[in-house]
Amino acid sequence: MTRLLTDDDSASITKKIEDCCAEEILKKRITERMRGIRDAGYRVMRERVLASMQAPRVTIDGHQQSVLNLSSNNYLGLATHPQVVAASREGLEKRGLGAASARFICGTLDIHVELERKIAEFHGHEAAILYASCFDANAGLFDALLTKDDVVLSDSLNHASIIDGIRMSKAQKLIYKHVDLSDLEAKLSSCQDAKLRVIATDGVFSMDGEVAPLRNICDLAQKYKALVFIDECHATGIIGKTGRGTVEYWNIPGSVHIVNSSIGKALGGASGGYTSGPKELIELLRQRSRPYIFSSTLSSSVVAGAIKAFDILLSGSPLVAKLADNAKYFRKQMADVGFKIIPGDHPLVPVLVGDAEKAEKLAEQLFEEGVLVTSMCFPVVPQGEARIRVVLSAQHTHEDLDVCVRKFTKAGGKVGVI
Repeated sequence: MTRLLTDDDSASITKKIEDCCAEEILKKRITERMRGIRDAGYRVMRERVLASMQAPRVTIDGHQQSVLNLSSNNYLGLATHPQVVAASREGLEKRGLGAASARFICGTLDIHVELERKIAEFHGHEAAILYASCFDANAGLFDALLTKDDVVLSDSLNHASIIDGIRMSKAQKLIYKHVDLSDLEAKLSSCQDAKLRVIATDGVFSMDGEVAPLRNICDLAQKYKALVFIDECHATGIIGKTGRGTVEYWNIPGSVHIVNSSIGKALGGASGGYTSGPKELIELLRQRSRPYIFSSTLSSSVVAGAIKAFDILLSGSPLVAKLADNAKYFRKQMADVGFKIIPGDHPLVPVLVGDAEKAEKLAEQLFEEGVLVTSMCFPVVPQGEARIRVVLSAQHTHEDLDVCVRKFTKAGGKVGVI
């Protein structure tokens, strides 16, 4: 006897069909993950859409007025520098958009080789190798270089790309407390049976604008026969008298064995990263670094623009000094009106707020006042240490910075930060 389907039967069948549908499972999982992010108090990031060039003032899509830009990593203003743009255009016209190939197949252009030579010269190293980004450079270094018999000692606040790169290697991992030299020494002492010891640190930590105590780190490396690796993404072109980064800042030439850095920040802001170091290391990376081997090479326009950016720095550009002056000026003005600034002299200036909700409200209020800044909250920074991350450029004038301070003061009063 045939039984008629009931409503419960229909619902059950529908449920089974949905359960078997991969797309529905995917949507359900994503919904749950997003709910979990919000419920855990994590910041749900959103993106401002620029409708103009990266400059001291930018136009945000959907808004009538331009805003003062204090969020970009365009530290030297090279993203729109006439010589860099002209060089990039010439590279595009002479060699096309890109090589459409990995380097070892037919993707190595003469300008790739030229840029690598300039990078090595800039850092005082024997050789350099280009990547699509510094994230790729960090991802490709440790696995290619290290074995299970080696140890990496990593600062606890290193950039995510360093952490991920170390995780992909077979080496033992030791995390030392942030810039804690005593803890670093204790851990170096404990791993003397390792074949190779590598100390890995950011040159400048991107949430604090804090310069690593590199002189002391290098002293410990020499004492315990370790290599030193630094990520210079927020140092190259930014600190040091001529923009040569943390090594120049501490005046310790020749003390760092491996430097990874970015072309996508102070050096024109397009894309690209690199590793600079001994020629033997660079040759090994060309043979074994997976992000290098299995990626199409950097586009012609990016490479040509980067060559010009390095030429500008190598010629002794006044932009580096102007950036340092802006950092000193802005830090003093903000401190004078009562904001809590993490001490230092870097042009990345964290304005401490503490409470995440207040930091978010302050950033929104500043945007309404015509200032584009970014709030940084947990998990990007520790709980209770929410902040506004201000990034200065050599293109900013003192008048721009005065406007910013006034807007900060007004918005800070409304939100209850000062």
